[in-house]
Parts: sequence; structure tokens; C-alpha cells
Amino acid sequence: MNILAILNDATSATGMNFPVSFTAVYVVGFIAAVSIGSIAWYNSKRPVGWEDKERPDAVPEVKKEETPGL
Repeated sequence: MNILAILNDATSATGMNFPVSFTAVYVVGFIAAVSIGSIAWYNSKRPVGWEDKERPDAVPEVKKEETPGL
């Protein structure tokens, strides 16, 4: 915790502030990654014990291609 206080004092003394836009990009990117990852996980093969579980309504079903990569 002391490191954060030291960094805060150092940036305050020099007048440098971390732009809010950078933080917003990281937050939006994290939310997008979690959302896309969740959709991919739900559409993948179910783990052991989850085979008979229903898909949540918020997750779209993605159809598999017969010849992927061709």
C-alpha cells in the first residue's frame, strides 16, 4: 500500500496525472474479454457434469461448420 502512496505523491509533485481514457479503455477491454470468453465457454464442449445443463438465455448458440478451415 505504501508503494501506491509513493507513486501518488510522485505524480502529484510533477503534475503528471494518469489519463482517465486509459483506465476506461482497460475497463471496457476487460468487460469485453470476459463477455466474449463467457460466450465461447458456453458454446464449447461442456465440462464433465455440465452436459445436461441448459444454455443461459443471454448466450447465443453458435452452429458448428461441417468443414471448418476449408
